[in-house]
Amino acid sequence: MILQQVAEVVKDTTPLVTKDTVVFGMLMACLAFVFYTSSQKKGFWSKFYKVVPALLLCYLLPSILSSTGIIAAEWNTITETGKVEENESSLYFMASRYLLPAALVLMTLSIDLKAVFNLGPKALIMFLTGTIGIIIGGPLAIIIIGVISPETVGGTGADAVWRGLSTLAGSWIGGSANQAAMLEVYNFNQAKYGGMVLVDIVVANLWMAILLMGIGYSTKIDKWLGADSSAIETLKTRVSNYAASVKREASLTDIMIMLGLAFGSVSVAHFGGDYLASTLENIPSISKNIYLSFLTSSFFWLISIATLLGILLSYTPVKKYEGAGASRIGSIFIYILVATIGVKMDLTQILENPWLILVGIVWMTIHALLLILVAKLIKAPYFFLAVGSQANVGGAASAPIVAAEFHPALASVGVLLAVFGYVVGTIGAIACTLMMQIVATS
Repeated sequence: MILQQVAEVVKDTTPLVTKDTVVFGMLMACLAFVFYTSSQKKGFWSKFYKVVPALLLCYLLPSILSSTGIIAAEWNTITETGKVEENESSLYFMASRYLLPAALVLMTLSIDLKAVFNLGPKALIMFLTGTIGIIIGGPLAIIIIGVISPETVGGTGADAVWRGLSTLAGSWIGGSANQAAMLEVYNFNQAKYGGMVLVDIVVANLWMAILLMGIGYSTKIDKWLGADSSAIETLKTRVSNYAASVKREASLTDIMIMLGLAFGSVSVAHFGGDYLASTLENIPSISKNIYLSFLTSSFFWLISIATLLGILLSYTPVKKYEGAGASRIGSIFIYILVATIGVKMDLTQILENPWLILVGIVWMTIHALLLILVAKLIKAPYFFLAVGSQANVGGAASAPIVAAEFHPALASVGVLLAVFGYVVGTIGAIACTLMMQIVATS
């Protein structure tokens, strides 16, 4: 009887495969399949990958496995006694906390900061456009959906939907630290917070899939935008030429040294990040200041320190390891991260709260349309549009993925913009929330 009562409240969502060791092998098999088929020069696969980018498939295959109940990022298990056990895969944590910072170090070894700065102001303009798109998109989405389904965007007190949507604004401009700040500031009913997290995951990942799809058409998109991508091509050429000039067959010693540099830097970044986060957490003027609360996030410091170490190493003889394949090893780590992000995307969740999901989709559409409009006006390349958007919506975990798909040398551009997103995240989220409160209560 107890089991039946619990099951009515919480469903048992245990996937077919729960062991991370097995799931990791499945994800690697998916990546191997994509790389093998995308290497075919003739036949069906050759035509297929002219339409669908390989990186997108690396993301979608794990998503399909998750959506069909074979694997899962998190799940509930109901025991025989009726107890609900919450479980979570540790693969995304491993990839985002170990492999991502290692990839950033390896991918910035060959960075050319002067060439990055020569990209001009358009990257920053598109990032800020994305931020403004999120700020105005929230209240506009409430107005639009409110006409169709007023109860979806209604509620009073702690249950007011605009309070919950404030956490989305924090996440989509900054990151998880900003999202947590908004939850605390606006006191949304935490029992309903899971619904907002669902919207965040579904909508943000759908948008990322669309951006990845667009990479395959970036040349055509740039032509339609009238964009001048010469600065980007110059950066790619300079890095490629340098890599070619120092290229050599990597020995076992080379590989071990590169891994030592990468994960040694990661250990320093974790140590420094944890120390800075805990130290700043104990300073009330920072930890209790919603505008500075992101400084208490160890992940923020982890990514920042790892990137800084990679940049510093690029001014040493270590830079020559790019010729032995440093960025290729970094790319492997990035692809593994992509696969673990795909596991978090369960497409069936769209049906659980379609109206709230629709709010998120309308919101993201406004963000996208503003980006396209400004890109057209200033003739910004698709690269700036995609990375500027992901630096807001996806943050430090996703922006380097999208940037590196254009070229490994560009991953650092995504990271730098994403870090800036943490800085403006809370300010932008509060501005967005104030407007959402006005339209929701008027």
